[in-house]
This record gives sequence, structure tokens and C-alpha cells, in this order.
Amino acid sequence: MAYNVPQNKDAFLKMCEEANVSFPYSEDISPLAQKIVIAGKTVNNRIVYQAMEGCDGTREGAPDELTKRRYLRFARGGAGIIWFEATAVFEEGRANPRQMYLTDKTKDSFKQIVHDIKDECYRANGFEPIVIIQLTHSGRYSKPQGTPAPLIAYNNPIFEKDNPIDKSRIVTDEYLDRLGEALVNGAVVAKELGFDGADIKSCHRYLLSELLSAYEREGRYGGSFENRTRLLTNAVKNAKDLTGKDFIITSRLNVYDGFPYPYGFAVKEGQGIVPDFTESKMLVKKLVENGIDMIDMTMGNPYFNPHVNRPYSRGGYEAPEHPMFGVKRMLDGIGEIAQEIKGTPVISSGISFLGSESANVCAGYINEGKFDFAGYGRQTLAYPDCANAITSGQNLDPKKLCICCSKCTEIMRQPGGTPGCVIRDQEVYAPLYKKYVLGK
Repeated sequence: MAYNVPQNKDAFLKMCEEANVSFPYSEDISPLAQKIVIAGKTVNNRIVYQAMEGCDGTREGAPDELTKRRYLRFARGGAGIIWFEATAVFEEGRANPRQMYLTDKTKDSFKQIVHDIKDECYRANGFEPIVIIQLTHSGRYSKPQGTPAPLIAYNNPIFEKDNPIDKSRIVTDEYLDRLGEALVNGAVVAKELGFDGADIKSCHRYLLSELLSAYEREGRYGGSFENRTRLLTNAVKNAKDLTGKDFIITSRLNVYDGFPYPYGFAVKEGQGIVPDFTESKMLVKKLVENGIDMIDMTMGNPYFNPHVNRPYSRGGYEAPEHPMFGVKRMLDGIGEIAQEIKGTPVISSGISFLGSESANVCAGYINEGKFDFAGYGRQTLAYPDCANAITSGQNLDPKKLCICCSKCTEIMRQPGGTPGCVIRDQEVYAPLYKKYVLGK
């Protein structure tokens, strides 16, 4: 069954009734306009534009024209934090041939785009946003030349089914040692280029995220909780030690995968896919002990169970649950885990499906101390100025809202596709949808 994203409060309440869920809700959305200081840096408001990969860089991994267009639109939009998209630290870890890739050859282009984002936002809104770079290795989703070339932490029959990936593609402990060094070096370089922080990406089944569920892997990066979290926690600690107090170290972190044991993080053996946040809570506390300044929490996998990752109205399959139920699991789960690390800012995810009421719901959670930031993903492609609307106290315009139709994802899944909003940014992305998805 397809669901329409709510465009007013009455529609929102009706959908909550259908799903038998309720959310904290505040008519006053001014909490989202409040400032907060992180690692000595003032964040102008509580709205984050999440990392949204555009697959539109140059072959060398530098920002290209559509990349620049997207980030200048975000800059004018007025978010306190702009999360620069997944940027590979190894060539073989790129998810597509046009993914961002930080090297000596491309670093000047990254320095320029950070400068341009800050300058554009200041000229439009009177402040500079915090800009975070997301450092990544795509792991089993690596396609540096456009064809699958997976590098995995372990074999997983949920994904591989009857066609298991050759064991030669399982990365060694020594490889992971080098990856940790590259992630730390990426953070150091990012600071030199003008970024305000670096995200050691550990979400959505990319390599660091997959390690969290490597229960049956042998060696220093598998088996015990300490081993499975070793790469992430060491990278966070070393990056923080080398970049100092005035640079934000963070992680986009999967706190629940939605797969059964032994293939999913935050579940118990024999209990299917029921969330168990015991290890999630242990992990966030360990990250804080290792110096992390902020955590951006998420769940699920956009390739396998997107209804967990980003509840949607229409997609490649019919979700087994009402989308409001998925949003509730995301926000309540994040709120529960965040209670373990009071004082460390936490960013929410999965809120685009809340439509016109997303700011009211996030303000409600912030008022209850459940998390600190509203993290928008797909909404930013459809409605890049939504942050300015929210911080000025306006209702979100129904004619600009993301409708969660998944067309941006459809483009991304096609070879050569460069995703954007087909509905709200038609002039640029409708032709790309026709070309890459419809073959016209």
C-alpha cells in the first residue's frame, strides 16, 4: 500500500492513528533555531542537512558542476550543519566511478567547495555553517570502475544468497589497519582544507558498519564486542588526538541493522530482528570515552530494508509496516540510546516522511531531551531552503516537501545515474530520470 506524506497536521494525526503510534509534538518549533557549541564551534541552529551522495563528481573524485550546484543550494538554505557527502579514502573503496575521493590531486577542489559553501551561506543568511566531511570505505558496495568489486568483512548469505562472494574479497586485518590510518589522515587533511569536522562513517552496511556485526570473523576485527568495534573506536580516538579540541570528530552510526543474528548489529541470537540496543549503548559510551564530539544515529540499510532506513511512501517493494511505525522506531530508538551519553550532541534521522510536521515532532523530542538535532536527508534535495523556513517559524510549504517517492534512489541505482529530486527540481533531474531509469 502506498502512503502520502502528510501535508498538514490533520493528515499527520490520521496517519499516526492508522499506525497506532504517537510522537512528542510541539507547536513551538523555536528549539530548532537555538544555537549550540560543539568542540568550541558555534552551530547556528539545530538543523542538519545529512550526507546525500550525488554520484556526480569527476572521475578523479573532485566536486563537479552538479555537486557545486547542490551544495550552494544547501548553503543558501540556512542549515546549521551541512554534512558533505561520502568521500572515499581508498580508490578501491569508491561506491561508483564519480564518488568523491580525497587525494593530493583533489584536495584543492575540496578546499574551494568548503570556502564556497561558507561564503554562500554567510552572504545569504549572515552566518557560516559547520561543514562536516564524511570519510568512507564502501565495502561490499564498492564499484570504483562501475561494476561490483566488493570488499567485505565476512560472507553474508542475506545479501549474497546462493552466490557467495569469493573469500579472497574478505579484507585482512592488515588491510583494516591501513584503512584506519587512512581515515585518520583524511580527518587531518580535512581540517587543513577548512572543514569543521570529519565523520568516520559506520552506517548502512558499508565496511566499518559491517564490522559491527562480524560475530563470526576471526582475528583482531571479529568476534568480541571489543574486536568488532576496534576500527571505529581507534579511528575516532586517533583522529581526535591529531586534530585537537577545535575540530569535530563524529560518526554517522548504525545503531540497529534490522537483520537477524549473526548478520545484524543490535539484535539478540534467536530473537529475529527485534531491536536490542545493549551493544549500541555500549558502543556510543565507548565512542564518547574515545573523544567523539557528536553522533549522527541511523538504522537499517538503504539497499536491503529501506523501510527501516528511510520510511517511504513508494519504493521497490511494499513495506511490511506502516511508514509511521518505522519513523517511530527510528526516533524512539535514537532517543533511548542518546540517554546513555547525556552531554554529547545527537542527530536524528528518518524524519522526511513526517512531512509538514517534521519540525514539530523534532522540537518535541528536543524538548524532552531525547536528541539535539533534526537531521534531514531526502528533504534537502526537494526543499533545500527548509531550514530557513523552520528557523523563521514558518510552516513547511506542502508544495516543496519531499514526497518520499524514492525516485532519487532509482536514479542512483542505475549505472551513471546522478540522483536529485525529480518532482521538485524537475528541470535538472526529470531528464536524468528519463534517461537512466526509463531509458528514454
